[in-house]
Amino acid sequence: MTMRIAFLNPVVAAFAGFLMLAPAQASDLHLSDEEASLLEQLRDPQQEAWQRIERQLTRHWSRSGSASADLLLQRGRDAMRRGNSSVAIEHFSALIDHAPDFAEGYHARATAWFMDGKLGRALSDLQEALVRNPNHFSALTGLGRIFEDLSDFDRARKAYLAAEAIHPHRNDVKAALERLEQRLGGVTL
Repeated sequence: MTMRIAFLNPVVAAFAGFLMLAPAQASDLHLSDEEASLLEQLRDPQQEAWQRIERQLTRHWSRSGSASADLLLQRGRDAMRRGNSSVAIEHFSALIDHAPDFAEGYHARATAWFMDGKLGRALSDLQEALVRNPNHFSALTGLGRIFEDLSDFDRARKAYLAAEAIHPHRNDVKAALERLEQRLGGVTL
């Protein structure tokens, strides 16, 4: 059973212009009951079991529904752990060819592109991941990191705020927002 999501996180919606996410696409997203419940629990700033919930969401997002696609994802992740981004990119590209609607394939390849220093390609894949899964807090965090590296601090802040709205527990996002606040001269974000 799927649950229709009639709204998109307001911060993500404001950021959708960059992502070229059409409002119709955002309102037509279907989440499983499990995913919707996990996201709702994760958004609770008082949630003490957030690490378990984060792991469950990550596992959920890593299941493509195809054994061969899941194998390509695992091989790519293994190559990344070994520091071999070019092999990882090959596996993730094959995964995307095999399962073009699987958001995690794009997110994983974006990470490999980033490791390889190809920020434009990483941005493109993050956009594709977020079109397919606008709740992907890791993709939003990656987007913030790239914008920050490119000194586009306004977009970096928006991306980090979007990630924080979905997952208010991530210390890396809190630290990034504090960094940006200091960089922007103490202006309250």
